[in-house]
Amino acid sequence: MSIALEHAMLAHRVRSQRRARRLLGCLGALVAVALVDLMTGPAMLTVEQVLDALLHGEGTADPMVGIIVHTIRLPMLAMAVIVGASLGLGGAVMQTILGNPLASPYTLGFSAAAGFGAATVILFGLSLPFAPWLTVPLAAFGATAAAAALVYGFARLRGATAEILVLAGIATLFLFQSLQSLLQYLASPEVLQQIVFWLFGSLIKASWSSVAVSGAILAVSLLVLLVHAWPLTALAFGDERARSLGIDVERLRVSMLLVVSLLTAGAVAFVGTIGFVGLVAPHLARILIGDDQRHLLPMSALCGATLMTAAAVVAKVLSPGSVVPIGIVTAVVGVPFLFVLIVRGRSRGE
Repeated sequence: MSIALEHAMLAHRVRSQRRARRLLGCLGALVAVALVDLMTGPAMLTVEQVLDALLHGEGTADPMVGIIVHTIRLPMLAMAVIVGASLGLGGAVMQTILGNPLASPYTLGFSAAAGFGAATVILFGLSLPFAPWLTVPLAAFGATAAAAALVYGFARLRGATAEILVLAGIATLFLFQSLQSLLQYLASPEVLQQIVFWLFGSLIKASWSSVAVSGAILAVSLLVLLVHAWPLTALAFGDERARSLGIDVERLRVSMLLVVSLLTAGAVAFVGTIGFVGLVAPHLARILIGDDQRHLLPMSALCGATLMTAAAVVAKVLSPGSVVPIGIVTAVVGVPFLFVLIVRGRSRGE
């Protein structure tokens, strides 16, 4: 074995170990923030109380603590992790297939479409007879699917290039935002309050049923994305490089577009629109671990989950005893964080 090959193998091993340590570090940060989230709320709990409730369930020393943790806070925590991971994954894939650092699930108007679907059923008082709790989520999901179909149809008509997808997404975004504004204009003050609260985003209605649905969507989407990790890595270096390796770039973009629409719909259908997580998390993951999609995708999911959970903690601390929509917190925290990333990139000459 040549000395050059030995050096290359050693460098690869060092990079792999560094990536593994950073993935584990981000996972540890998520666990720590999750523990703080379970402790925080109108009834402040200690670490011992939370761990006792997690280990013993209803058999904890204080039954009220068990109810607070398992019935209220744990579903909200699980939903925050799932939504953050879904948006982080969606943003990473969007930035890769479009080659645009500002891309996120919002770029193609998916979140705006979900908001329009939810606002429609709230305004007209529609309800499913067999499962009323699924009415708003299914409407949001259906509108997101319609937005994906619109972008997909335009891409098939003109070719699924990054530029065409961005333009179609911007047009779709403005279309559904305009329709949202129309519904808000037509709504009564009481209904308008419900619509606006949903559009702000909130974890307050999280339940184990919604966690199961969104979690299943995240798991399936993550498996599909990991299978396509190598083609996505090649696409990150440009269309021509990917085509030279035998990758059908247009087909890959369209299929990944459908996965992102599924992730976005599963993320926002139960909690409302959440901003900046899908934009900031992939940038943070890329700084920590690089562009290899085999590592970037899991890291983006972990960063998104950590950011979302941290935002949930901040929302509780800002207004103890009341509900601050988490979408407001993610936007307020996300803007300065995005400025930091921009300055960091500029200092590197990017």
